[in-house]
Amino acid sequence: MTAPRPRVVVVGDTGLDVVASHRAPLAFGGDTRARVTMTAGGAGANTSVWLARCDVEPLLVARVGDDSAGRQAAAELTSAGVRCVFTVDPNAATCCVVVLVDANGQRTMLPDRGASGRVSPDDLDPGLLDGTAGQRPAHLHLSGYLLLDRTSRPAGVAALRAAKEAGLTTSVDPQAAALLRAQGNDDFLAAIEGVDLLLPNTDELTALTGSPEPRSAASLLGLVGAVVVTTGESGASWVDAEGVISVEAPAVECVDSTGAGDAFNAGFLGSWLRGGAPLDALRAGVSAGSSAVSHVGAQPPPLDARPA
Repeated sequence: MTAPRPRVVVVGDTGLDVVASHRAPLAFGGDTRARVTMTAGGAGANTSVWLARCDVEPLLVARVGDDSAGRQAAAELTSAGVRCVFTVDPNAATCCVVVLVDANGQRTMLPDRGASGRVSPDDLDPGLLDGTAGQRPAHLHLSGYLLLDRTSRPAGVAALRAAKEAGLTTSVDPQAAALLRAQGNDDFLAAIEGVDLLLPNTDELTALTGSPEPRSAASLLGLVGAVVVTTGESGASWVDAEGVISVEAPAVECVDSTGAGDAFNAGFLGSWLRGGAPLDALRAGVSAGSSAVSHVGAQPPPLDARPA
């Protein structure tokens, strides 16, 4: 008998990415030729689509505008296997991010969170967590952007609290080192107390602990159960009270690093929620993240668009 797919509630941003890939350095005040692609995006949406690709059943809670971008996002996500529970905001546009990708595949993001910055505690139906509104989920994953914006922080805090009360495991991706540094860590650290998994990259770990070394994550273990650190092309590490476990990443050409962390989260959670040991979950996460950087855009291409 086939085991049921894990079910994960994701709370986070969804919207539109405008990706401009440029080979030459930007000519400030002038023109720089680029290849521009418009794709679905948003950290919550990216993780949800990769979860579906990893054979996990994702349910995405987000807020979008009453506009074509919001409707397009809902249609594309549904087509990709994501159940969308969207609040439509008549007073704000759907999130949009301009992504500048250089010749090395490294990205610089210019986000306008729009409706995503107005997520409210009321946007999350408690029945989605306790199973009264459908099949009971196993886990809640939260995009840290909610906690890094004062307008959406109450929704993020409420979602984590409700998940714990419902008996779900939880994870948080800090998402943005620059925002952590700009506003300090106190509010963020208070919000994540009791979370099972914290999923920072090296820059975010440095912002939180003062060091890029995975071992520095041990200082966060009083707040969270375990820390999973992604280190880009070097791989990833699991840090808990028993020590550090690390895996290397395969050597792949980085076309676009946008969404690599979101893909890693999905691969890792897909394995971990099925009972995978930390080493196996790390390998699954690194595999998904490596796949993500091999093409333009933060989400996997449709299955029917892949070469035979």
